[in-house]
Amino acid sequence: MKFRPLLLAALFAGSVHAATPMKLAEYLALSGPAPTARIPYGEAPSQFAELFLPTGKGPFPVAVLVHGGCWTSQFGGITQLRNMAGALAERGIAVWNVEYRRSDEPGGGYPGTYQDMHAALDLLAAQAARYPLDLKQMVAVGHSAGGQLVQWMAGRGRIAASSPLHRANPLPIPAVVSLGGLADLRNEAALIKSSCGRDTAELAGTPSPGRPDVFVDTNAAELMPNGSRTWLVTGELDTISPPRVAHDYAARSRKAGDAATVVILPGASHYDEVAASSPAWPQVLGVIEQALGRAAR
Repeated sequence: MKFRPLLLAALFAGSVHAATPMKLAEYLALSGPAPTARIPYGEAPSQFAELFLPTGKGPFPVAVLVHGGCWTSQFGGITQLRNMAGALAERGIAVWNVEYRRSDEPGGGYPGTYQDMHAALDLLAAQAARYPLDLKQMVAVGHSAGGQLVQWMAGRGRIAASSPLHRANPLPIPAVVSLGGLADLRNEAALIKSSCGRDTAELAGTPSPGRPDVFVDTNAAELMPNGSRTWLVTGELDTISPPRVAHDYAARSRKAGDAATVVILPGASHYDEVAASSPAWPQVLGVIEQALGRAAR
């Protein structure tokens, strides 16, 4: 039986919308291949990263993955993002899958979680001398709370020297893909509380005489312009970080002088955004490859 192209397109679009949006339990069941290497960047159990290398000689473009979970250990983490890591490695993209101390772990929250991001990126830079990694072709991809952290990575060079989060000459992040990210800690505090049950103090610390504004070094939305290009990718049915959040953040980025693009995934939930088995995955993959400057293959 033959179908005309327009009919095929309509059927495909219908199948995307008809697919059942992924739920939390299905997300928690996600898994993927074992990494090429597991490399610690600190002494705490959560201070490590996983390297996934494609087959071949390289050098390979690199995707830094940072999982979500509402900044806590209650909702999965690095294991679930192995699903995406394996799919990216099959496309010839090396993956640096980052674990970190979360707000309910010793040393997590402010400043520890952010210091873990620094350390994980410093370690990645060191691995480029050992593995065939092309750090000039790099994108940071974060989901939910991880979206906040990768968007923060892009602006960390603007943090004042007086902050414990300051780093001189940090590894540049040329492109960011935020999947259902909750990056604007100041303006989205109420949403973060309702979606994740997290208070600002857990993520940004408490005010002090030397640091009266807790957002100056934690809020990605205020560390702009950062010179990176950002793609804000959100499921149409995402209730944790609704599409409105992506549009608001993009508008703020553009006003500051940065490039930002919003991509809404039809029929997708907050969890479809990171599942290589999801009907939304081809679109997410396309954004990541575009962020790496790769032509569709």
